[in-house]
Amino acid sequence: MDMHTVVVGTSGTTAEDVIAVARGGARVELSAAAVEALAAARRIVDALAAKPEPVYGVSTGFGALASRHISPELRAQLQRNIVRSHAAGMGPRVEREVVRALMFLRLKTLASGHTGVRPEVAQTMADVLNAGITPVVHEYGSLGCSGDLAPLSHCALTLMGEGDAEGPDGIVRPAGELLAAHGIAPVELREKEGLALLNGTDGMLGMLVMALADLKNLYTSADITAALSLEALLGTDKVLAPELHAIRPHPGQGASADNMLRVLAGSGLTGHHQDDAPRVQDAYSVRCAPQVNGAGRDTLAYAAVVAGRELASAVDNPVVLPDGRVESNGNFHGAPVAYVLDFLAIVAADLGSIAERRTDRLLDKNRSHGLPPFLADDPGVDSGLMIAQYTQAALVSEMKRLAVPASADSIPSSAMQEDHVSMGWSAARKLRTAVDNLARIVAVELYAATRAVELRAAGGLTPAPASQAAIAALRAAGVQGPGPDRYLSPDLAAADAFVREGKLVQAVEPVTGPLA
Repeated sequence: MDMHTVVVGTSGTTAEDVIAVARGGARVELSAAAVEALAAARRIVDALAAKPEPVYGVSTGFGALASRHISPELRAQLQRNIVRSHAAGMGPRVEREVVRALMFLRLKTLASGHTGVRPEVAQTMADVLNAGITPVVHEYGSLGCSGDLAPLSHCALTLMGEGDAEGPDGIVRPAGELLAAHGIAPVELREKEGLALLNGTDGMLGMLVMALADLKNLYTSADITAALSLEALLGTDKVLAPELHAIRPHPGQGASADNMLRVLAGSGLTGHHQDDAPRVQDAYSVRCAPQVNGAGRDTLAYAAVVAGRELASAVDNPVVLPDGRVESNGNFHGAPVAYVLDFLAIVAADLGSIAERRTDRLLDKNRSHGLPPFLADDPGVDSGLMIAQYTQAALVSEMKRLAVPASADSIPSSAMQEDHVSMGWSAARKLRTAVDNLARIVAVELYAATRAVELRAAGGLTPAPASQAAIAALRAAGVQGPGPDRYLSPDLAAADAFVREGKLVQAVEPVTGPLA
């Protein structure tokens, strides 16, 4: 576990810090500037709370109930009530890394000094993260507008010592017991604080940041598997020439072509033909791999820009401004994040689709240019990788369904006060499934392509050094090569882990140099 410390200041955070806290267990610490900004904003809220004029979120109800002025003796109860009533999630538990990202990003906004909560509220959130306590958050409950309300409410409930949470030992217990066991005093919420803990795009943003990290690895891995398939199909690497991609200067396309060219350097397979009619051109799934993979890369780059802007944002309603005003706003709307989450699901589906087409080509004796049917050891007696492609096709089919945008939907809520919502949380949840499926799809292509390259090598052709390195590492990881039929599922699972953990990229880079 990575126990380095992430310091949270007043000006946002980075994707690297989100991942360090969410996945690496890094400790969290508030900077001195953040503590002062929290205290300064709180002084403003306290001054407004003492005035007779109603101020939204400080001395009024919320949403469709904002017209009611709340008397001072009821305000603490109001803040507790908003947390309890909004903790209305249902369905399976959300993954631990998502909840940690959610809490850390909310802490990032609190530390900005724009929310008006007391420093001790932010410190308690940091203490809960550092204790390894993870609130129980459920799959359903966020519409991605007014922030990820239900998920954030379940986190706020833990700060109050209520509801359930998972301890560092992985056991779910009452949150009050866990706080007591770690010497953390429950928070007694005051004016504005319950609302400030709930109003953010933190869940969808955390999932976007982690998806971008995962997809970066998968896109590089997919360039490698595309190159292996081109090599196994005796395709030409001339289509990867830099001068061809320079005249259509999409940066992602050029990067993917360069990755593939590096993997294929020194190959004795490319450009050979074992049939009587040499190919003038390779099929689109082989020849256009840089264009498809590259367009996806450019989409990742745009999504990273959006994520960077959101990481620098302070999302709350109302917000405390430097001049002392407390103003209502619509910054909690998740549209900017929701759109790119959906966009990423689209390009992931297309990357999976083109990878599956290459796999099918490797297995079809009529299109594989001399490879045995289904790459089987004794076709007819052996089925080879026939059903591995079925599994891959099933995954691709689900990817296409997951590519249907969530952000195109909106269901009005809160008595029509919140009459247009982003559905960004739903976009993030389905993207996580899409990313998992894409890793499996790339793994199946890797499994098929490495077997096919080995069969070519057995016929006397020499694969590229990078291909040999990938095959050697995959076999060392327990994924078997050509041979009679065997129980395939463990091999496919091992190949999936090999891709997902970045080991494919790590295997070839000592030969190719760093890949994009």
